[in-house]
Amino acid sequence: MTTDTIAEHQPFQAEVAELLHLMVHSVYSETDIFLRELISNGSDALDKLRYEAIAAPDLTADGEPPRIRIAPDKNAGTLTVIDNGIGMDRQELIDNLGTIARSGTKSFLSRLTEAKDGAGLIGQFGVGFYSAFMVADRITVTSRRAGRPEVWTWSSSGGNGFDIAPATEEDGQRIGRGTEIVLHLKPEAKKYLESHEIERIVSAYSDNIQFAIELKPEDGEPRQINSASALWQRPKSELKPEDYKQAYRSIGGAFDDPAMTLHYRAEGRQSYAVLLFSPSTKPFDLFEPTRKGHVKLYVRRVFIADDADLLPGYLRFIRGVIDSEDLPLNLSREMLQNNPQLVQIRKAVTGRVIGEFESLSEKDPENFGKIWDAFGPVIKEGIWEDFERREKLLALSRFTTTSGEKRSLKQYVESLKPNQTEIYYLVGDSIERLKSNPKLESAIARGIEVLLLTDPVDAFWTSAQLDFGGKPLKSLSQGDVDFGLIPLIDDNADNADKDKKPVADEATTIAVIKDALGDKVSDVRASQRLTTSASCLVAGGAGRDRQLERLLAMENRGAVTKPILEINMRHPLVAAIAERKDAARDLSLLLLEQAQILDGELPEDPAAFANRLNQLVLRGLSKENG
Repeated sequence: MTTDTIAEHQPFQAEVAELLHLMVHSVYSETDIFLRELISNGSDALDKLRYEAIAAPDLTADGEPPRIRIAPDKNAGTLTVIDNGIGMDRQELIDNLGTIARSGTKSFLSRLTEAKDGAGLIGQFGVGFYSAFMVADRITVTSRRAGRPEVWTWSSSGGNGFDIAPATEEDGQRIGRGTEIVLHLKPEAKKYLESHEIERIVSAYSDNIQFAIELKPEDGEPRQINSASALWQRPKSELKPEDYKQAYRSIGGAFDDPAMTLHYRAEGRQSYAVLLFSPSTKPFDLFEPTRKGHVKLYVRRVFIADDADLLPGYLRFIRGVIDSEDLPLNLSREMLQNNPQLVQIRKAVTGRVIGEFESLSEKDPENFGKIWDAFGPVIKEGIWEDFERREKLLALSRFTTTSGEKRSLKQYVESLKPNQTEIYYLVGDSIERLKSNPKLESAIARGIEVLLLTDPVDAFWTSAQLDFGGKPLKSLSQGDVDFGLIPLIDDNADNADKDKKPVADEATTIAVIKDALGDKVSDVRASQRLTTSASCLVAGGAGRDRQLERLLAMENRGAVTKPILEINMRHPLVAAIAERKDAARDLSLLLLEQAQILDGELPEDPAAFANRLNQLVLRGLSKENG
């Protein structure tokens, strides 16, 4: 007898065991999710069968209509969910129900442990089968893979592992194709045996599943309890906001409300229906490297793929359906990547999504604000990646500025100061740190608004040397700046000397500092950026901004060039360098190390920095006491 025909016990993958522990001891109030997830899994199985039957019609030769059936049994305390879809063989049962083959599992489990809305995370991650352990003490899964004679049974109590064995003869006769899931409900979950509870959940979450969902009461015939319609194929005039909300939650596996709904039919050289949604809240795995989009491809209502890259990566948060009337049903994975019709659909739909964002930003800025707050860092990836739509994406973008508001570039340009010819920005790790950055001093003294950019992608797209409305974007951390033609907003301000004369000889001071610092910096020069601070570090006009260099260095993707040290010629500490020959080297190093700290970096030798600072303070104290 081979291992294919004997019963055995297998342990769960470590992540599954941890997940099941959370489910078994669940404190989430939203337990209804388990039925939605099991129905969704059944729908996926029916979709896969329909797709495979295109090439192998014998798989559906029995003529049975596709369906999902729910059967409560109050006497036995069980709830059974059955589909006649593709089914699973022994190895598929082990792979699908005993392991999680998705990256980011650890991150998901951490978030799930901390989350108040665990149900929402479960739906996002796609581990819905395990949510059944929130309501069941024990689960038995019996399945026959379409076209195979063997029937297998998987069972578990959510403990250390699961049992898998050949199904009994009775089970084998009962299941012609597909999967039967029997939940042995916990005492507190017996409400899910009531027909009205089952109908309520199906109505709320699964009404738009394309296949018939039947309820088989204990004392009656099965009856369909969902509409089973492809909502995206129906005219917009027939639909209400509530219909779209329900479809979003069903199609996207979501619990929030959509912030944007796009529903239309394209006619002409190609015909296809589109129903897309933008969530209003950010999924936890938005920046997982392997995360795929959530737009499903159908051809004439037949599900083809959910990873066909129907939208660019910077729109990977969009969920929904695109249903083509023209594409061939037998599309292979290779054909999906290269099909010219699909390329045209992708281009057209991407344009419509961005157009809808533009319209929403004008007509409903509050809802667009939700989208931007959740997905702005992702949309900005398109500024770097999508040259064709760069201008539109820049116009859509919203930025926190030194004004304290979140503004568009159009608003920024409309409020430029007289003689201001550039859009100024500063890239860093946090708004708080940027607000205290000395490179802002001269701009603030003149009332110049500065964009404060803190998303990692900001360091990349700003390196593309962009302009908006004819005004180039200019980093305050790179190259020269010249505010000479923009007047101070208060000539009597403490941070501005009326005569603007330096307190030290520029050439002499710079020569002394260069000699002291050697090759620690690429240059030393007088600053146009500073009014109160003594020094700052900037990058040269060519090459990378300092924040981009730091990010790339963290990933070992390029050496960091030596910075330029800019000094405030009106600062007493700078003046002291030329006057105090005995302390010139220590003061010069202090200027560099202060600038590093203000940029969020550690000095090259923190201990030496502390010692040097102490010595300088002690010298000052001894002078006072002397």
